[in-house]
Amino acid sequence: MTLKKKLKTICLERLNDKIDALQGIIEDMSLDAQNDAKSSAGDKHETSLSMMHLEQENLSKKILENIAMRDIVAKIDEEKESSVVEFGSFVQINSVYLFFSAALPKINVDGKSILAVSMDAPIAKELLGRKLHDRFTFNNCEFTVHELE
Repeated sequence: MTLKKKLKTICLERLNDKIDALQGIIEDMSLDAQNDAKSSAGDKHETSLSMMHLEQENLSKKILENIAMRDIVAKIDEEKESSVVEFGSFVQINSVYLFFSAALPKINVDGKSILAVSMDAPIAKELLGRKLHDRFTFNNCEFTVHELE
């Protein structure tokens, strides 16, 4: 399996796990609300239900955000080879490894610590369209593109 295929798979697994976890929290909250309804009454109960409903709405928004990120990552063509940095590229600049997909926690694969970044990240915008061995300055630091897949 290629490195890009591994990275895409890990990103999709993480996003699916996050979506499942958030959905589980919402289901647990719904069960708690049903159980509370059987044993509680009054203003305190109504306030508690309102706060729980707001939390469920926030979690639902997070689920939709993660689904959108998953859909973006799913579009990566892990077989595509490119001569310029673009969406889906794996890039090494100096000693930093980047995977242009979605903003996710650091990924450790094949002995490399890789940062998954979205195309909206400032470093992504700076690297977009660059080629192997290109040099550039970002945040007052000099960088060179050493690897590009």
